[in-house]
Amino acid sequence: MVLGAGVAGLLAARVLSEFYATVTVVERDALPLSAEQRKGAPQGRHLHNFLSSGTQVLGELFPGILDELASAGAVVDDSDDLSRVYARFGSREVKPAGRLRDPAPLAAYQASRPFMEFHIRRRVAALENVTLLDNHDVAGPVIDGGTITGVQIINCATGIATSLDARLVVDATGRASRTQHFLEDHGFGATEENRVPPTGGYSSQLLRIAPGRITERMAFVNQGNIAPGALLVAYEHDTWMLAVVRPIESGAPPGDFDEMMEVCGRLLPATIMAGLRDADPVGPISISRSTDAAWRRYDRNLDQPTGLIVIGDALCYLNPLHGQGMTMAALQAVALRDCLQAGEATLPRRFYRAAAKCIGPVWAMNRANDQPPSLDASRTVRHRARVWTQHAVVNAAAADIGVYERVLRVRNLIDPPERLQDPRLFARIVLANLRHPRLKPQSATNLSHSRPLSGAALRYPDGRADHFT
Repeated sequence: MVLGAGVAGLLAARVLSEFYATVTVVERDALPLSAEQRKGAPQGRHLHNFLSSGTQVLGELFPGILDELASAGAVVDDSDDLSRVYARFGSREVKPAGRLRDPAPLAAYQASRPFMEFHIRRRVAALENVTLLDNHDVAGPVIDGGTITGVQIINCATGIATSLDARLVVDATGRASRTQHFLEDHGFGATEENRVPPTGGYSSQLLRIAPGRITERMAFVNQGNIAPGALLVAYEHDTWMLAVVRPIESGAPPGDFDEMMEVCGRLLPATIMAGLRDADPVGPISISRSTDAAWRRYDRNLDQPTGLIVIGDALCYLNPLHGQGMTMAALQAVALRDCLQAGEATLPRRFYRAAAKCIGPVWAMNRANDQPPSLDASRTVRHRARVWTQHAVVNAAAADIGVYERVLRVRNLIDPPERLQDPRLFARIVLANLRHPRLKPQSATNLSHSRPLSGAALRYPDGRADHFT
């Protein structure tokens, strides 16, 4: 029994179909028959994308789905040419000369959340032993001693409650999951929760832009934790998603499209802005201030019932500005499959440990990024060394295609962050900075609050490491 038909629930159902005679996915929403927004996934109105490692998992779990996505209109970039991406960190544009050495693992399939979810849901629904039970709410698990034996569900149309038996219940209900409270109420103890506070807010606007009006497939500007940023991504059927980020220090996120355009005019190049000014907004602007993060540490709770696991955002939700949520759900689905191949014995404990190995490095990177140092911390030698390294990596990536490709692989969760600790890479970074000094050094104030590149790390002689995103 899978609770929730979002991306995490659908991927879990696909994995479970290999090990169980029947799999039922319970969803509160009435699931649409096309790629439409749904009430239970308001985040679908904001920017979504699978990172490259998540795309690889999709292709593995659903053979042929990547070709289906492309045929249905997803924007695909699997070439070694970087000219279709505009990127700027601070004042530095990232435009290294040359081509990617191994572009295949970095292939991008860009499309909206409803589009992706619809195509995954269609493939899951086609599995003979999987049933999608929509328009039903979950009242809670059914417990007998130390074992979860099923769930109680309520028909949203009639209000009739029913109990369904299950050998395994998978909670994929997202950040609003109530499992930790259920366990505590039934004597399993409190579940530790790691949290990172919100970093600010962002506004999203779906647009329709005439073909060829903007030649890039993506544009993003990151100015750090104290200045606005922008991200523009091409979606299916000539639609685009524009997101404008405002950190807490910069005030509230834009309240309308005109304000978004005013911010973008200071961030994006004239050629892209010309295309944006000809764009037609599709639907209303969407605003979110949910940029916090939480990791429910079920892996540290030794007293767990059998027959129940938590996955996806219900286990760990990350700051959506990093764009990692759907990919983390995919990686956790693979971890669940690997655990099930060893049998059901102690499945929850083994799964949470495996999931922690996926979550831990990403959590550390994001935490370093989302918690800007205090003024006192910014004066320490350790912090200044980290900031220097951060900007050295950005500067090197802007000029050296090899450094840029290595950073891309870590950012897309293909390689672990440790790959950025290679001494040979560090030497290459130093050499690139000597050959291509920064054109416009940032002020000390910006350096002390700047947002680092994803996955890099500074290793100290005593073994400590500062990761930065």
